[in-house]
Order: sequence, then structure tokens, then C-alpha cells
Amino acid sequence: MHRSTALLTTALVGVAAALTLAAPTAVATAPAGSARAAGPGQVCFWTEAGQHGQAWCYAPPGYAEAENGTQRHAYSFDSRVDGTVYAISYGPGNSCLYREIRKDDYDENWEAWATKFDGVSDNKMGCEAG
Repeated sequence: MHRSTALLTTALVGVAAALTLAAPTAVATAPAGSARAAGPGQVCFWTEAGQHGQAWCYAPPGYAEAENGTQRHAYSFDSRVDGTVYAISYGPGNSCLYREIRKDDYDENWEAWATKFDGVSDNKMGCEAG
């Protein structure tokens, strides 16, 4: 092996080792039992009742798929959106349902929609009330 190739290989191994040490080992999430309050202009959903567990927040405009474990598992929510947003649930085929969420609306135990929630939008997206 040429000296320049050996030096380059050594340098790359050192950089890779440094990056590995600097890389986070876990995704930063709110610990179970803690809550992340909905900020102004946001609606937040939690995986557990009482605004506990993993949180995911949305701010209009547009549609967003639920993330951070809240899709089909959103057991509480709190809205600080200045206006109305819509929880969206997709069914078989092209069917979908919406649930209206208004400013300052919240539910500590959202059992009726907890396992239906797929995402949230600033419009009804052609869905039926559900």
C-alpha cells in the first residue's frame, strides 16, 4: 500500500470513530409521564391519556401524517391553533373521516378517535364527518 493511501485510510478511520462517538445513541423524546404543551398555533397529540407519552405537534397549513407513534395511537390532544383543523382517518378504498378540532379544544382521554387518527389538516380533505 502506498504511504498516501495508508495515511488517507488512517484519517478516514479516525473521522468515522469521531463521528460514531458524537452521534446520539437514542432519539430524544419526552419521557413517559411528561407533557409537551401545545405552543401558540399548534395542535399536539399524545400517545397516552392525560397528555402523556410521546408527543407530536402540527401547525397549519396543509396536511401532515401523524408521527412519533401517534398515528392510530393518539389518546389525548390539545389545540392552540387560531381557527379550526381536522383530524383525518383513512378507511378502506378512498374513504376517509374527519373530526373537527377548534382553538382551545382538548381531550384528556380521546378514546373515540385514538385508534382512528392518521393525520391532521387545515381542511376537510373531502372526508365525511366522523
